[in-house]
Amino acid sequence: MSFNIETINKRAKEDPAGFARECEETYSQKVSEAATAIERGTNRVVFLSGPSGSGKTTTANRICTELDRRGIRAFTISMDNYFVTFDPKMAPRTPDGELDRESPDCLDLALLGEHTKMIERGEEILKPYFDFKTQSRDMSKAVPIKVQSGEIVIFEGIHALNDILTESDPHAVKIYISTQSGIEKGGEVLVEKAWLRLMRRVVRDEAFRGTDVSKTLKMWPSVRAGQKAYIAPFKHKAGIVIDSSLAYEVPVIKHIALKAFERVSDDPTGILAKLVPALHEFEEIEPEFVPKNSILREFIGGGVYKY
Repeated sequence: MSFNIETINKRAKEDPAGFARECEETYSQKVSEAATAIERGTNRVVFLSGPSGSGKTTTANRICTELDRRGIRAFTISMDNYFVTFDPKMAPRTPDGELDRESPDCLDLALLGEHTKMIERGEEILKPYFDFKTQSRDMSKAVPIKVQSGEIVIFEGIHALNDILTESDPHAVKIYISTQSGIEKGGEVLVEKAWLRLMRRVVRDEAFRGTDVSKTLKMWPSVRAGQKAYIAPFKHKAGIVIDSSLAYEVPVIKHIALKAFERVSDDPTGILAKLVPALHEFEEIEPEFVPKNSILREFIGGGVYKY
């Protein structure tokens, strides 16, 4: 599926509020369908996976909100908590010798698998805490969690559909989310679907994670390589697939992204040579039209969820 820039610009100019509302209603329907599938299941555990910039955290929270509305207590566990303490001597490497931070070996998947089994049995787990500043696990901040009968926990992370986890709980509901709709002009691709995730990440990382755009661009090839090697091979396991692309998002993010890209002196990806001119072709939509619970808030800020 692809969006059309002519339609996007027409709606953005004539009725930005209605355009945003319709896009969000489409996404809300996907959330509702996922909640229904979970509600009909018998397992306590849900796995939600997708590449960086897909909106996993917001989607997991939105599903929990919908389940809560239906009288089912639900909460999320970020798999980032299961990172292992960083050791450069033991850390996984790419074929060219660089640190491979996308590898599932950066996570304690064995512990994750054991915790999902314990949750299904109604046993208490001690959720670890990973300190990104020190790049180490801090068990003094670990949190005990016990999921009662009828309650749901969503494990969300890029490796949530890895065989180690899905085989430990084969009947769990499995969800895959990504931007799956690019933008066309005259039948030709103008903005690739992966570029939507790149823009989201650039905007978020610079504003909220202290990572400047040049560093994000430098990491992007390894992020994409990690997606192809470690995420895509498992996406077929998902019974639910969510397209997190929003037709109105480029008009919203355009201004912020362009300001960030202006500060780039060298683009190792070569993407900006095409992306920047493309962005100038879009009308703008003010962020005020973006709902507080939108996945876009995960990247531009001002949302109701904590990240």
